[in-house]
Amino acid sequence: MIKKVLIANRGEIASRVIRTCKRLGIETVAVYSEADAEMPFVKAADQAFLIGPSPIQQSYLKGEEIIALALREEVDAIHPGYGILSENGEFVERVEAAGIIFIGPDAETIQKMGDKIVSRQTMQQASVPVVPGTDEGVQSLEEAKQIAKEIGYPVMLKASAGGGGVGMIRCEDEQALSQQFESVKNRAKMYFGSDAVFLEKFITNARHIEVQVFGDAFGNIVHLFERNCSVQRRNQKVIEEAPSPNLSKEAKEKLYAAAVNAAKAVNYKNAGTVEFIVDEQEQVYFLEMNTRLQVEHPITEEVTGFDLVEWQLEVANGNELPVKNQSEIQLKGHAIEFRLYAEDPKTFMPSPGEIKVLNFGEQDEIRIDAGYDEQSKVTPFYDPLIAKIIIYANTREEAIEKAKNYLATVEIEGLKTNHPLFTEILNEEAFIKGDYTTSIIENWLEKLEGAK
Repeated sequence: MIKKVLIANRGEIASRVIRTCKRLGIETVAVYSEADAEMPFVKAADQAFLIGPSPIQQSYLKGEEIIALALREEVDAIHPGYGILSENGEFVERVEAAGIIFIGPDAETIQKMGDKIVSRQTMQQASVPVVPGTDEGVQSLEEAKQIAKEIGYPVMLKASAGGGGVGMIRCEDEQALSQQFESVKNRAKMYFGSDAVFLEKFITNARHIEVQVFGDAFGNIVHLFERNCSVQRRNQKVIEEAPSPNLSKEAKEKLYAAAVNAAKAVNYKNAGTVEFIVDEQEQVYFLEMNTRLQVEHPITEEVTGFDLVEWQLEVANGNELPVKNQSEIQLKGHAIEFRLYAEDPKTFMPSPGEIKVLNFGEQDEIRIDAGYDEQSKVTPFYDPLIAKIIIYANTREEAIEKAKNYLATVEIEGLKTNHPLFTEILNEEAFIKGDYTTSIIENWLEKLEGAK
């Protein structure tokens, strides 16, 4: 049985994991960098240890030192959170070789799904539809130009070894592709350790929908419905909701079937998310599989009533899923998550600094997963996510109204945040109707520019 967990992460996800562990009577160990010494997650853990200087490469990415610490403190398991080491197959292998449980899928699955080219090939073999694009790495700019002509612009140029906005860019034409090709390869090498890149057709007027899946070592695989993650800037999500509005029952069933098939194709264990693009005709295309807990998992918890971190611990303990039959998982109500970032709400550039006031107001029936508190400093070393605000109600209309009322009471001073953007998007006609696409923020900014 897992009795002691080390969280190899920081910020709000570390606090989130600690919260469930405390409820279950499991001891927690935090690791922290010099910049994070006074962070809430450090204070919340039963034990906390300095792992290194502020730069992430010198602290949270030091896998060998984290494992050595776990052995020294007789830790049973390591929870990786998301980002950082969560999808590093080599780290997983080293953790398990040390006799420590890794709370997540096995290394082989992580490596297979972490390589976006291999994952495309795997999904095609499992009859899961993928976005038109290349099934091998693109070796040169000339090759990229030829492929882009064949599949048609716009195209997405993507790093094969990692996901997220930093590893991809949209190219509208050949000139943009020429300008960005080496840049994306260099960023891919810097952030993911490989400069392999590939091309995909950019689906216009698309919705970004993802399905939460869960598997165990006994072959049980279930889904916990879908999340709409189409409100994005720089290919990074800002607002998510569950379930997805304006999506037919037939499209949802396609998504669920494709997600479960994807998980079965790799004998998936623990929490995972299968991401899709849905076009105007509700055609479903596989994008990628994230072999970890997602940032937006709270909205799935709100509409299903399950604690996904508790499920992760159960599966890591070698137990079957708490719920093995799909019919036992019921969807109830509507939830919306707002990612509160320390960034300029117009340019979306990071805005580090000290949080002088952080008042979340009356929190009755409001869930706040916060990584910072008042007087905390948002440093330039890490992702500037301050907190997640999760709103739940019986209907989507009620959730939107509740969100508007609550967001007006939130006070933040000392640095710029994207808080003003939330209400702006909630008032957008496309969002209200539920027929928005991944272009919603881009369209909003164009409308603002045109009104000047």
